[in-house]
Amino acid sequence: MKKRLTVGLFMDSYFPMIDGVTMVMDNYAKRLGKYGDVIVFVPDISKGTFDDSKLGYKVVRCKCVKMPILDYSFPLPHIDREFMKEIEQYKLDIVHIHSPFVMGRLGIKYAQKHNIPVVGTMHSQFKQDFKRAVKSDHLASGLNKVPIHEFNKCDECWAVNKEVARIFYEDYHCKTMPRVMNNSTEMLPLPDPKAADERINKLHGIAEDEKVLLFVGRINKLKNIFFIIDSLKVINEKYPDFKYKMLFVGSGQDEEELKEMIHKNHMEDKVIMVGRVTDRELLASYYKRANLFLFPSLYDASSIVQIEAASQKTPTMFLRGAATASTVTDRVNGYLSENDPEIYARDIVNIFKDEKAYNELCENAFRDLYKNWDDTVKEVYERYEYLYEKKQRENREKEEKKLRRKQLEK
Repeated sequence: MKKRLTVGLFMDSYFPMIDGVTMVMDNYAKRLGKYGDVIVFVPDISKGTFDDSKLGYKVVRCKCVKMPILDYSFPLPHIDREFMKEIEQYKLDIVHIHSPFVMGRLGIKYAQKHNIPVVGTMHSQFKQDFKRAVKSDHLASGLNKVPIHEFNKCDECWAVNKEVARIFYEDYHCKTMPRVMNNSTEMLPLPDPKAADERINKLHGIAEDEKVLLFVGRINKLKNIFFIIDSLKVINEKYPDFKYKMLFVGSGQDEEELKEMIHKNHMEDKVIMVGRVTDRELLASYYKRANLFLFPSLYDASSIVQIEAASQKTPTMFLRGAATASTVTDRVNGYLSENDPEIYARDIVNIFKDEKAYNELCENAFRDLYKNWDDTVKEVYERYEYLYEKKQRENREKEEKKLRRKQLEK
């Protein structure tokens, strides 16, 4: 009988902050308990106000300090004696880091100390973040060596799609090609699609014959949300007969600026700021009512929202060359357009001119892009087992070599 593994997941942020990486870890943790034991090691960004007990798995929090200006809390595990004492009590069999920074480095050091395998998942294109901060490609390249140095200490690295794997290997010079481990969703196809459409129509006063364009995610410039507004301006000016509603679902630091842009361009009758939606069934209804999911982000490596959209047979329009679009084949299971509002707007309108091709593509999006977390986490745990057994063999071989050397020395 195989050993039931104890898995430690490490990340620099967590609930109540909600982002793509948080959702990935949460779905891992909820499902890994079926196969082994799981503990999540993260900073206490809520200062004890968030109730971890409702998550259904063990969470161990360390002290942290809020960084001025930045929407980020800096973890301080090494000055938190209780945390450092507690982490040693669990006797982990495998470490999985979801960030190569403070908590990730802690996970790597734990794995090295206890001679267990460590996996690192590459969720973000770090060089983009550094370049945006320092405004210099040369400096960004230098800073990017820091996370790569940490990832290169891992027994195995995973990338969220094949393009991110290529970027880390060819552009960032990771020592080995990362293994692709796609993201998934726990969202299920809604049993009554018509009721979902009626629910959203009634909620926002949307006519049945209006096309619904949708964005779900953080309301942040990084997501290229203002590009969407620029594209809608083109639609309003050049395609006045195109009847639509644009829904932005989510919250974030650039909400007010987005609202001002909508007001400035007199779009209040066509663009709706829904706000954050935590009810998963309601969120699924938004995806179902949408005719097209707009995701022009060049920042994201792989976003769960595009998989959620596919779960309701709603296709996504990306920008050509975006890493997060690497799972899509243009005009087969999704749409690729140019980083130009004029072309993006034209492509949105033209999509709906061929109803038969559009409907076929919706079915293909569901068939090709919808992946469930239950299947993914089963694959994840099987890989953990392989890496654990491999490390055990390596450890035994090292001990045997030591023993033979000692015998020869005698």
